[in-house]
Amino acid sequence: MNSFYRGLRSGVPIALGYLAVSFSFGIIAVSLGLDAPSAVLISALTLTSAGQLAAVGVIASAGGYITMLISQLTINMRYAFMSVSLTQRLSPRFRGVLRWLLGFYITDEIFAVASREEEITPSFFFGLSLLPHIGWTLGTLVGALVGGILPEAVLSSLSLALYAMFVAIVLPAARAERSVLAVVLVAIALSSLFYFLPPLTAVPSGLAVSISALLAAFFGAVFFPRTEGEVEK
Repeated sequence: MNSFYRGLRSGVPIALGYLAVSFSFGIIAVSLGLDAPSAVLISALTLTSAGQLAAVGVIASAGGYITMLISQLTINMRYAFMSVSLTQRLSPRFRGVLRWLLGFYITDEIFAVASREEEITPSFFFGLSLLPHIGWTLGTLVGALVGGILPEAVLSSLSLALYAMFVAIVLPAARAERSVLAVVLVAIALSSLFYFLPPLTAVPSGLAVSISALLAAFFGAVFFPRTEGEVEK
């Protein structure tokens, strides 16, 4: 039980951050036409900020199931690799359905904290995941409810917070490495083409995100390859 409470304490900062960011997601979801219960259900069952933002864009544009599938696989594939990485540190008690739950709860922040453990026990991991899950869902609920009350100008400004989070994640890495900056610029250029250039504007937003991400990643692999065993500076 001590490891559960230790995980719970470790999850407090993540939960507070998720509470603020998911508030913006709730506002965005309502502004795109979803009702509050639907927005909360998405957050409770998926727990992926970028994936959820892409998903509500696909829903709002009446995109198809294939578009949704491709966009979610592209955006969320990194969580599969994070889960595989953590299996090297899992306690022997982490088996069966517990591993499925681990895959569900993996996010960038939870992975970062869990990967510092010498051995990840189920009690620590689920203590770590509990408050972030609550914070993400609760923040979405508050944002969705407030989104139906606040003036349009206020909603537009608050909805920028989620995009600002993504910029804050990418910018330090882009400043530190020229390769990351180049890939980011390629992704921005491709996304701009899909947004402004006919007939590319007809491509559903979720599919456009996936294509831009894959082409930018391919560009990085071709022009900035890393040799096996190369150490990240």
